[in-house]
Amino acid sequence: MTSNASPAPAAPVGIGTALSRVDGLAKVTGTAKYAAEYHVPGLLYGVAVSSRIAKGRITAIDEEAARAVPGVVDIITHNNRPRQAWLDRNWKDELAIPGDPFKALHDAEILFAGQPIAVVIAESFEAARYAASLVDVSYEEQAHNVDFEASLAEKFLPLPLRRRNSFHPPKNHGDAQAAYDAAPLKHAATYHLATEHHNPMEMHASTVEWHGDGTITVYDKTQGSQGVQAYLASAFGLGKKNVRVVNAYVGGGFGSGLRPQWQVQLATMAAIHLERSVRVVMTRAQMFTHAHRPECTYSIRLGTDTDGKLSAVLGDATTSTSRFESNMEDIVTWGMMNYASPNIHGEYTIAPRDTYTSADMRAPGAATGMTLFEIAVDEMAYRAKVDPLEFRLLNYSDIDNMNRTPFTSKALREAYREGAARFGWERRSPEPRSMRDGRELIGWGVATGMWDAQFSKTAASAKLSANGDLEVASATSDIGTGTYTVMAQVAADTLGLPPERITARLGDSDLPTAPVQGGSWAAASTGAAVQLACEAVAKQLFKAVHKLKDSPFANASFDDVICADGELRLRDGSAAMPFTEIMRAAGLPSIEVEETATPGVGDMISMARKSRNTHSAIFCEVRVDEELHQVRVTRVVNAVAAGRIINPKTARSQILGGVVMAIGMALHEETFADRQLGRWMNHNLAEYHVPAHADVHDIDVIFVDEPDPEVTPLGVKGLGEIGIVGTAAAIANAIYHATGKRIRSLPITIDKLLAADAD
Repeated sequence: MTSNASPAPAAPVGIGTALSRVDGLAKVTGTAKYAAEYHVPGLLYGVAVSSRIAKGRITAIDEEAARAVPGVVDIITHNNRPRQAWLDRNWKDELAIPGDPFKALHDAEILFAGQPIAVVIAESFEAARYAASLVDVSYEEQAHNVDFEASLAEKFLPLPLRRRNSFHPPKNHGDAQAAYDAAPLKHAATYHLATEHHNPMEMHASTVEWHGDGTITVYDKTQGSQGVQAYLASAFGLGKKNVRVVNAYVGGGFGSGLRPQWQVQLATMAAIHLERSVRVVMTRAQMFTHAHRPECTYSIRLGTDTDGKLSAVLGDATTSTSRFESNMEDIVTWGMMNYASPNIHGEYTIAPRDTYTSADMRAPGAATGMTLFEIAVDEMAYRAKVDPLEFRLLNYSDIDNMNRTPFTSKALREAYREGAARFGWERRSPEPRSMRDGRELIGWGVATGMWDAQFSKTAASAKLSANGDLEVASATSDIGTGTYTVMAQVAADTLGLPPERITARLGDSDLPTAPVQGGSWAAASTGAAVQLACEAVAKQLFKAVHKLKDSPFANASFDDVICADGELRLRDGSAAMPFTEIMRAAGLPSIEVEETATPGVGDMISMARKSRNTHSAIFCEVRVDEELHQVRVTRVVNAVAAGRIINPKTARSQILGGVVMAIGMALHEETFADRQLGRWMNHNLAEYHVPAHADVHDIDVIFVDEPDPEVTPLGVKGLGEIGIVGTAAAIANAIYHATGKRIRSLPITIDKLLAADAD
């Protein structure tokens, strides 16, 4: 879909300039359409009926009262659903994990509470919603378990250890147990992170437009249009050429849309069944029936010499998954990679519960593993009587300590230095409870962040019209990260055009091939593809001008020219010709090319030999009411080393969002499971707490200069995830410094601080 450019300076705005979002005007004026906002003639509305039990089978469904509601067209269940694939392999999506993928309305079996077991289709949403409340379902219940502590009795390590390369088994070195036993100073504790659920502003929705000729267009809340296209084509036997998926605008993804969610299954099967256009939107409560960050328990043991130098690092973590799929994340590896220790050992298992499968949620694995490890590091620093920042510098590793590989770049020392200076760390009083302002205790904490810098195969097209307008396109997504702007800015930088002459198109399965947007690889990957496509346009322009009669470029090579201000120029300044004149003289109505950015053989060898990561140093101030135990995060400085920054303005927004999400992780977000009912109990935004405006104070973002020509074609490392990693630990560490109370279970709520008083 097309993004209309906001007003911009006439001069080209290249990489490194703080350009406002080119899709900003469309969003603030409401012209940007999301999955449930497309006008489709004759549209029907579907509302899902959710299971009341956590495990068992459906024995009967009474639809009589629901069908009697005026406007109800049909009710689809496992008894009358349209034909669909039976084999699990046909339901494997682009990011499928080991196990049996969930298939809505496939049979009578209940796998988790809230599972969709029917969909009511009506002429209006109101009729469908009311009728859905009248569907009466009888069950044969079976024993279930949703309690994480109880699930640990069944924890296991699945084999083979494969999951789209996102889980990497820890590589152990030395004899960590012996080194720990011999260490003069030791720390051992178990840390915990509660289950967190995805709650982006836009709920998951799908509008399926039935064209009547065997083809459908699906407007879907997803982070990858082509992944959903392939999934639906396979699951429903439609063929990819008959399915078009559009996700032009996405109201927040954070990993919830990496895999197709069940609403797109229901909307598609209803459209096929009725041969009508159908829309299905999850309710906010139903948003708690799919992807979520897994609960985690992480036992960490650290040993140092008398000076605080690490001699042993041991970690043993378990996270939750469903019974039907085995979701794993990198948990124990982050501390093993980041800190210098000759003896490291990590173990990791998963524990099954009768819930939906846990899934990626902003910085999966690192947001959990690095955060909990950084609290342990803080505790070890106090045990060794070393300043927490100095302790991290003392144990700094210039290489990836686990993989024993050099980094393409690691400017973490500079991030520590710049962040500490901006924060004023040298004024910190070292003793807990030693800083206060009236009734508030003040605490300062520090932590480290680390994330992957990835680059994925991505294609993009570029079309230069004879009037000088440029269109760049890719099937990639923009989940709020600013991909539209990145595409326009890279194109402007490459071809020397002002952004207002550039249109970016994305979020459409008909466009050049791109992976799902996630893992902070979109800017690096899509940007590289756009750059290649624009360079190909420049070469076509040079080829055209080179052939013109009496061309001033006749004796030049392509290396002798540059693109600037909409012109092709000789580098020595002796000749210049506007793109429009070249195309008019050459009789070209347009120039259109498509290019693919992909890691070459050399890149693959480099990836194997060098580690590619972003790093950050986070400094935090909290104020804790000594009587009420209310915590306020009043100041955060996040110094980020993430290679080349394409747009400082949108980049800063990414870090701000990550910090706010980390405040939620540290102080607010947790989902409670009712053991008896087998349900998530706080399945709404009244009881599932997230940071509000009053919870967010001063956040200062620093981008550390970190040139890195090796990491990706543009030198970009990505920023979507690094802002959250470690930030909750900095908050937790600041709370300890303020109160002297070490809380090892996140989020840190008032009741936990009160309980620490009792201890």
